[in-house]
Amino acid sequence: MDLITIFQLLISSMLIYATPLILTSLGGTFSERSGVVNVGLEGIMVMGAFSAIVFNLTFTNQLGAATPWIACLAGGVVGLLFSLIHALASVSLRANQIISGTVINLMAPALAVFLTKILYGKGQTDNIRESFGYYDFPVLAKIPVIGPIFFEKTSLVGYVAILISFVAWYVLFKTRFGLRLRSVGENPQAADTLGINVYKMRYLGVMISGFLGGIGGAIFAQSISVNFSGTTIAGQGFIAMAAMIFGKWNPIGAMLASLFFGLSQSLSVIGGQLPLFANVPIVYLQIAPYVLTIVVLAVFLGKSTGPKANGVNYIKSK
Repeated sequence: MDLITIFQLLISSMLIYATPLILTSLGGTFSERSGVVNVGLEGIMVMGAFSAIVFNLTFTNQLGAATPWIACLAGGVVGLLFSLIHALASVSLRANQIISGTVINLMAPALAVFLTKILYGKGQTDNIRESFGYYDFPVLAKIPVIGPIFFEKTSLVGYVAILISFVAWYVLFKTRFGLRLRSVGENPQAADTLGINVYKMRYLGVMISGFLGGIGGAIFAQSISVNFSGTTIAGQGFIAMAAMIFGKWNPIGAMLASLFFGLSQSLSVIGGQLPLFANVPIVYLQIAPYVLTIVVLAVFLGKSTGPKANGVNYIKSK
């Protein structure tokens, strides 16, 4: 295997595994920038993955190659609706945000498997026929050296996710909406004094996290697992949270951290093909993403400074 083929394999695999993490960590960033901790990202991804696979299996004959993309939107909408449970509990009812998110994580897999059994009569769905495959960029793939590494047999949806992270950064730091969202996450009392509806902005932050988390789950199901079962989303939401913290609640940082975690996840699949990792036992490569997640949370959780009012319920009368 030549050097260009090795880099091509690394880049394409990294993008495939990083894409769900990029979108979900972006969603978490919007929620926590508004002051609402969303540990329910794992459950939201589960519902996004389930709904996308059901949509894909149902409409693949009618929509053809466009099915995975439209199924992502369906997964995003279901994720948004599911996140409203967390928004209602944490913003309107002022429940403990950690407990509310944990309930979502516990409820989502049970609900999704229950619905899968009702719809398909078994514990997992069939494999989808239309999934996110490899993509060759016209013209760019012909560039010597760079083309084969970055633009040939690669993940189109991965590049779309990277583009969305830059858009998210612009929205969060360069627009009036982003300024208002960040203000209610830093000092909700001052924001309320200036006429900003704190409850509305926090609802929007959680709903954006639900939409992006649902899309993240939908992409994982349609590019990696290609079906749905109770174990399809196994820790991806928590890894996305670690990426958000590693990226210091900044969309660009979260994207870069997601690429790092995506690379570590992909090594468990392609490690055997790479000369450097050929002799490493596969079990070490499989546990590497989870070990890295624990290390990142242990090292950076105390050092990274999040929004000041993150996790603090707001009571308007005070």
